[in-house]
Amino acid sequence: MLLLGTMGILIALFFIFDLNQYLTLETIKARQHDLHMLYNEHTLALLAGYAAVYILSTALSLPGATILTLAGAAVFGFWTALIVVSFASSIGASLACIVSRYLLRDWVRSRFGNRLQRMDEGIAHEGPFYLFTLRLVPVIPFFLINLGMGLTSLPIRTFYWVSQLGMLPGTAVYVNAGKELGKIDSLSAILSPSLLASFVLLGFFPLAAKKTLAFMRKRNR
Repeated sequence: MLLLGTMGILIALFFIFDLNQYLTLETIKARQHDLHMLYNEHTLALLAGYAAVYILSTALSLPGATILTLAGAAVFGFWTALIVVSFASSIGASLACIVSRYLLRDWVRSRFGNRLQRMDEGIAHEGPFYLFTLRLVPVIPFFLINLGMGLTSLPIRTFYWVSQLGMLPGTAVYVNAGKELGKIDSLSAILSPSLLASFVLLGFFPLAAKKTLAFMRKRNR
């Protein structure tokens, strides 16, 4: 009960103080120089703080993961952001799954039961590959996958590594877009070829992943 109360307080504070206003591209761009300076002076501390915020927001199913990913890439660069976001998002998702399974099972079932029935059937028929498909082609909201998998029999350790593997390509695309956004100094820069290519990848990735998975399923039959 104490843990549930703490979670409830954190979620309430997030919305009461409208912390979502800080998770915008405008805010990130306005403070990008300060964040770069802070990163250069306190690299490990900022990385640890960023990872903690990412894990907490994901575990509590709060909005803002996309903006956090873009912001991390703009400040840390591609490879550092990719590593931190990959682990932080997977750890946060696993914590959300654990909370759903052991603390909020009845609430999740009553709130999303009809939408999650197919997910339970998918795990029963395809096992971890079904979760891999959901992660690779995000047709179901990220937070709903985390909560829904808590109602299945999938082991948490399997949920973690399949999530990290399945989300990695999409994470790389978003991090690349964030890295390019970090280079924008004027509105004219929005039309730069590298940034446009990043957004093309964002739109193309789900389709390419879907085609690849369909091909893999066809071969395994």
